[in-house]
Amino acid sequence: MNEIISTTILLILIMDPLGNLPIVMSILKYLHPKRRNIVLIREMIIALMIMILFLLMGEKTLSILDLRTETVSISGGIILFLIAIKMIFPDENKKNEIINKSEPFLVPLAIPLVAGPSLLATLMLLSHQYSNQIFSLSISLIIAWSITVIILLLSGSFLKVLGKRGVNALERLMGLILIMLSTQMFLDGVTHWFKL
Repeated sequence: MNEIISTTILLILIMDPLGNLPIVMSILKYLHPKRRNIVLIREMIIALMIMILFLLMGEKTLSILDLRTETVSISGGIILFLIAIKMIFPDENKKNEIINKSEPFLVPLAIPLVAGPSLLATLMLLSHQYSNQIFSLSISLIIAWSITVIILLLSGSFLKVLGKRGVNALERLMGLILIMLSTQMFLDGVTHWFKL
Protein backbone atom coordinates (compact mmCIF):
# COMPACT_ATOMS: atom_id res chain seq x y z
CA MET A 1 0.00 0.00 0.00
CA ASN A 2 2.84 2.39 0.86
CA GLU A 3 4.47 1.69 -2.51
CA ILE A 4 1.22 2.56 -4.33
CA ILE A 5 0.96 5.85 -2.41
CA SER A 6 4.62 6.83 -2.97
CA THR A 7 4.47 5.89 -6.69
CA THR A 8 1.20 7.81 -7.12
CA ILE A 9 2.74 10.92 -5.52
CA LEU A 10 5.83 10.56 -7.74
CA LEU A 11 3.71 10.30 -10.92
CA ILE A 12 1.52 13.27 -9.92
CA LEU A 13 4.64 15.37 -9.31
CA ILE A 14 6.00 14.49 -12.77
CA MET A 15 2.62 15.03 -14.51
CA ASP A 16 2.63 18.44 -12.75
CA PRO A 17 -1.10 19.28 -13.18
CA LEU A 18 -0.82 22.50 -11.15
CA GLY A 19 2.15 23.72 -13.18
CA ASN A 20 0.27 22.92 -16.41
CA LEU A 21 -2.94 24.75 -15.38
CA PRO A 22 -2.09 28.11 -17.02
CA ILE A 23 -0.87 26.38 -20.23
CA VAL A 24 -3.99 24.17 -20.50
CA MET A 25 -6.26 27.20 -19.97
CA SER A 26 -4.36 29.16 -22.63
CA ILE A 27 -4.58 26.28 -25.14
CA LEU A 28 -8.33 25.73 -24.58
CA LYS A 29 -9.50 29.32 -24.06
CA TYR A 30 -10.52 29.70 -27.74
CA LEU A 31 -12.95 26.74 -27.49
CA HIS A 32 -16.58 26.77 -26.31
CA PRO A 33 -16.79 25.82 -22.56
CA LYS A 34 -18.66 22.52 -23.27
CA ARG A 35 -16.24 21.61 -26.07
CA ARG A 36 -13.32 22.48 -23.79
CA ASN A 37 -14.12 19.65 -21.33
CA ILE A 38 -14.74 17.12 -24.13
CA VAL A 39 -11.37 17.94 -25.74
CA LEU A 40 -9.58 17.81 -22.38
CA ILE A 41 -11.05 14.39 -21.47
CA ARG A 42 -10.26 13.03 -24.97
CA GLU A 43 -6.64 14.20 -24.72
CA MET A 44 -6.29 12.77 -21.21
CA ILE A 45 -7.59 9.35 -22.36
CA ILE A 46 -5.04 9.37 -25.22
CA ALA A 47 -2.30 10.27 -22.70
CA LEU A 48 -3.39 7.41 -20.40
CA MET A 49 -3.25 4.86 -23.25
CA ILE A 50 0.28 6.00 -24.16
CA MET A 51 1.38 5.85 -20.50
CA ILE A 52 -0.03 2.32 -20.01
CA LEU A 53 1.75 1.19 -23.19
CA PHE A 54 5.09 2.47 -21.86
CA LEU A 55 4.43 0.91 -18.45
CA LEU A 56 3.72 -2.52 -19.97
CA MET A 57 6.53 -2.41 -22.54
CA GLY A 58 9.16 -0.65 -20.40
CA GLU A 59 10.48 -3.73 -18.58
CA LYS A 60 10.84 -5.69 -21.84
CA THR A 61 12.59 -2.76 -23.54
CA LEU A 62 15.12 -2.32 -20.73
CA SER A 63 15.68 -6.10 -20.51
CA ILE A 64 16.49 -6.18 -24.24
CA LEU A 65 19.03 -3.41 -23.57
CA ASP A 66 20.43 -5.58 -20.70
CA LEU A 67 20.30 -2.80 -18.08
CA ARG A 68 20.72 -3.61 -14.38
CA THR A 69 18.31 -2.35 -11.70
CA GLU A 70 21.04 -0.22 -10.08
CA THR A 71 21.75 1.55 -13.38
CA VAL A 72 18.04 2.18 -13.85
CA SER A 73 17.71 3.58 -10.31
CA ILE A 74 20.72 5.91 -10.66
CA SER A 75 19.66 7.19 -14.10
CA GLY A 76 16.05 7.55 -12.88
CA GLY A 77 17.26 9.67 -9.96
CA ILE A 78 19.21 11.93 -12.33
CA ILE A 79 16.20 12.30 -14.71
CA LEU A 80 13.83 13.17 -11.85
CA PHE A 81 16.37 15.64 -10.42
CA LEU A 82 16.51 17.47 -13.78
CA ILE A 83 12.68 17.53 -13.99
CA ALA A 84 12.53 18.99 -10.45
CA ILE A 85 15.05 21.72 -11.36
CA LYS A 86 12.84 22.70 -14.33
CA MET A 87 9.80 22.83 -12.00
CA ILE A 88 11.62 25.14 -9.57
CA PHE A 89 13.15 27.29 -12.34
CA PRO A 90 10.62 27.12 -15.24
CA ASP A 91 11.48 28.41 -18.73
CA GLU A 92 8.66 30.87 -19.50
CA ASN A 93 9.66 31.13 -23.19
CA LYS A 94 9.08 27.40 -23.76
CA LYS A 95 5.64 27.59 -22.07
CA ASN A 96 4.61 30.41 -24.40
CA GLU A 97 5.77 28.48 -27.49
CA ILE A 98 3.26 25.66 -26.79
CA ILE A 99 0.15 27.89 -26.98
CA ASN A 100 -1.79 27.56 -30.25
CA LYS A 101 -5.24 28.82 -31.27
CA SER A 102 -6.39 25.61 -33.02
CA GLU A 103 -8.11 22.67 -31.27
CA PRO A 104 -5.41 20.38 -29.89
CA PHE A 105 -5.23 16.72 -30.90
CA LEU A 106 -2.54 14.53 -29.31
CA VAL A 107 -0.09 17.48 -29.28
CA PRO A 108 0.44 19.48 -27.04
CA LEU A 109 -2.04 18.36 -24.31
CA ALA A 110 -1.66 14.56 -24.37
CA ILE A 111 2.01 14.76 -25.42
CA PRO A 112 4.17 16.44 -24.06
CA LEU A 113 2.19 18.22 -21.29
CA VAL A 114 0.76 15.13 -19.53
CA ALA A 115 2.56 12.13 -21.08
CA GLY A 116 5.87 13.89 -21.57
CA PRO A 117 9.25 12.25 -22.25
CA SER A 118 10.19 12.47 -18.55
CA LEU A 119 7.02 10.68 -17.41
CA LEU A 120 7.32 7.98 -20.10
CA ALA A 121 10.98 7.40 -19.16
CA THR A 122 9.99 7.17 -15.47
CA LEU A 123 7.28 4.59 -16.27
CA MET A 124 9.83 2.49 -18.16
CA LEU A 125 12.25 2.71 -15.21
CA LEU A 126 9.54 1.80 -12.67
CA SER A 127 8.34 -1.16 -14.75
CA HIS A 128 11.92 -2.43 -14.89
CA GLN A 129 12.62 -1.88 -11.17
CA TYR A 130 9.31 -3.42 -10.03
CA SER A 131 8.66 -5.90 -12.84
CA ASN A 132 6.68 -8.19 -10.49
CA GLN A 133 4.38 -5.33 -9.37
CA ILE A 134 2.94 -4.10 -12.68
CA PHE A 135 -0.62 -4.29 -11.28
CA SER A 136 0.30 -1.98 -8.35
CA LEU A 137 2.09 0.39 -10.74
CA SER A 138 -1.01 0.43 -13.00
CA ILE A 139 -3.21 1.35 -10.01
CA SER A 140 -0.79 4.16 -9.07
CA LEU A 141 -0.79 5.43 -12.65
CA ILE A 142 -4.60 5.43 -12.90
CA ILE A 143 -4.95 7.24 -9.52
CA ALA A 144 -2.33 9.85 -10.51
CA TRP A 145 -3.99 10.28 -13.92
CA SER A 146 -7.46 10.66 -12.32
CA ILE A 147 -6.20 13.36 -9.91
CA THR A 148 -4.55 15.16 -12.85
CA VAL A 149 -7.81 15.02 -14.86
CA ILE A 150 -9.82 16.43 -11.92
CA ILE A 151 -7.32 19.28 -11.35
CA LEU A 152 -7.27 20.17 -15.08
CA LEU A 153 -11.09 20.02 -15.36
CA LEU A 154 -11.32 22.40 -12.38
CA SER A 155 -8.55 24.62 -13.78
CA GLY A 156 -10.67 27.80 -13.67
CA SER A 157 -11.55 27.28 -10.00
CA PHE A 158 -7.94 26.47 -9.03
CA LEU A 159 -6.62 29.62 -10.70
CA LYS A 160 -9.31 31.75 -9.04
CA VAL A 161 -8.60 30.34 -5.56
CA LEU A 162 -4.80 30.15 -5.74
CA GLY A 163 -4.02 32.87 -8.28
CA LYS A 164 -1.08 32.64 -10.66
CA ARG A 165 1.44 33.26 -7.86
CA GLY A 166 -0.12 30.55 -5.69
CA VAL A 167 0.03 28.03 -8.54
CA ASN A 168 3.69 28.94 -9.19
CA ALA A 169 4.53 28.60 -5.47
CA LEU A 170 2.84 25.16 -5.35
CA GLU A 171 4.73 24.02 -8.45
CA ARG A 172 8.04 25.02 -6.84
CA LEU A 173 7.07 23.17 -3.66
CA MET A 174 6.30 20.06 -5.73
CA GLY A 175 9.69 20.49 -7.38
CA LEU A 176 11.41 20.48 -3.98
CA ILE A 177 9.60 17.26 -2.98
CA LEU A 178 10.61 15.71 -6.32
CA ILE A 179 14.27 16.64 -5.67
CA MET A 180 14.12 14.69 -2.39
CA LEU A 181 12.53 11.66 -4.09
CA SER A 182 15.08 11.74 -6.93
CA THR A 183 17.99 11.99 -4.48
CA GLN A 184 16.64 8.96 -2.57
CA MET A 185 16.30 6.98 -5.81
CA PHE A 186 19.87 7.91 -6.80
CA LEU A 187 21.28 6.98 -3.36
CA ASP A 188 19.40 3.63 -3.38
CA GLY A 189 20.95 2.82 -6.76
CA VAL A 190 24.46 3.77 -5.60
CA THR A 191 24.03 1.73 -2.34
CA HIS A 192 22.94 -1.39 -4.28
CA TRP A 193 25.79 -0.88 -6.75
CA PHE A 194 28.44 -0.91 -3.97
CA LYS A 195 26.85 -3.98 -2.32
CA LEU A 196 27.54 -6.05 -5.47
